[in-house]
Amino acid sequence: MGLSGIQIFQLLPKTNCKECGVPTCLAFAMNLAAGKAELSQCPYVSEETKAKLAADSAPPIRTVEIGTGDGAFKIGGETVLFRHEKTFYNPTGLAMLVADDESEESISAKLKRFNDLEYIRVGLTLKGDAVAVKCNSGDKDKFGKLAERVKAETKGGIILIADSPEIMAAGVDACKDRKPLLYAATADNADGMGALAKEHKLPLAVKGKDLESLAELTKKFKDDGLNDLVIDPGLRDIKESLLASIHIREAAIQKKFEPFGYPTIVPAFEMADNFLVETTYASLLLAKYAGLIILSDFRGESLFNLLLERLNIFTDPQRPMKTEQKIYEINNPGPDSPILATSNFSLTYFLVSGEIEASKVPAYLAVLDTDGLSVLTAWAAGKFVGDLLGDFINKSGIKDKLEKKNIIIPGQAAIIQGDLEEEVGPDWAVHVGPRESAYIPAYLKKFG
Repeated sequence: MGLSGIQIFQLLPKTNCKECGVPTCLAFAMNLAAGKAELSQCPYVSEETKAKLAADSAPPIRTVEIGTGDGAFKIGGETVLFRHEKTFYNPTGLAMLVADDESEESISAKLKRFNDLEYIRVGLTLKGDAVAVKCNSGDKDKFGKLAERVKAETKGGIILIADSPEIMAAGVDACKDRKPLLYAATADNADGMGALAKEHKLPLAVKGKDLESLAELTKKFKDDGLNDLVIDPGLRDIKESLLASIHIREAAIQKKFEPFGYPTIVPAFEMADNFLVETTYASLLLAKYAGLIILSDFRGESLFNLLLERLNIFTDPQRPMKTEQKIYEINNPGPDSPILATSNFSLTYFLVSGEIEASKVPAYLAVLDTDGLSVLTAWAAGKFVGDLLGDFINKSGIKDKLEKKNIIIPGQAAIIQGDLEEEVGPDWAVHVGPRESAYIPAYLKKFG
């Protein structure tokens, strides 16, 4: 939030009622400032205070939501230039373009790829966010029918791209209940596009010819009561576009320049004829600082890399991703199955569990809580050590399920073998497994 904890505390009722879940109003204010609580959790805050806090604590870049239900996603809402300063909140949206002058085969193939291309990474589902429907034909009926088809065949967000307010209205009529983003209002069509967005309460993309004209347009729309804006400076040269993106973010966050206080949209499909180059440009602008990127297509070999880049950028570096401490059963283990041990760093867990699954060997996986640290880092920090792992194994109840008691520890933590043997006792055999997870399948097949 924009206000400090003390500033927020001055506006709270100071009842210390504890109904918000923390002991004091000061503690609640500190949680609000850190983004760990919602103002709605306080039952006694006045409407006047709610309005003031909402205005004073709004992020310098507005949060804009596109879509509805499970297909909804948010962009913007950022408060810092660099994620190590705090964190980034709303991942860059990735959209795929379909145009109303494309062939039936092309449109069908694209929509199928949009629905099918999703990946599981560290327990998260990674996929694209929206389909951008573009009018190339100049035929409002054709545009409206394509928008209706995209609505029927996909569940993601929808972006409507048209220059004419009349044509845009046909697309809006087809899918307005899905809260599409309208792209784009310019100096030439500002009144018509603004009226459409205002009437249907839809987010509106604003496109300038440069940064100066963009600022004039956003100010005009804000004065007209339109706040859910997404901005495009209209620059298509990659160097100019990248510099503009950085300038917009710096102006909004460091200088509180309100006309640039909105997430940006990048039509990458207009920036290159070569799809590989287009993807490269998208990668650059994803890092600095696009809110939404429209690609000419989704292809697995490029989309997967963009999704991974996005995951890395928008994962909070101050909060390690971790899984629950427990004994996991993989491939239907029985009383003779071994136990493999690892840390609860999410990436480590999913790599190890994936290799065990691939081996087809029934096994248990003992995941020790190491505060989200990887095995070697956790060992160095005293969190993946023999006594802690042994205590976890002893208290887990797994011993009662086993006839053969074998524990396999990571090769990188071989040093804990002696301490673990001492902790679990003579009934257990402690084995040192491979140093890399990729060798687990071969090791398990040989072990079994």
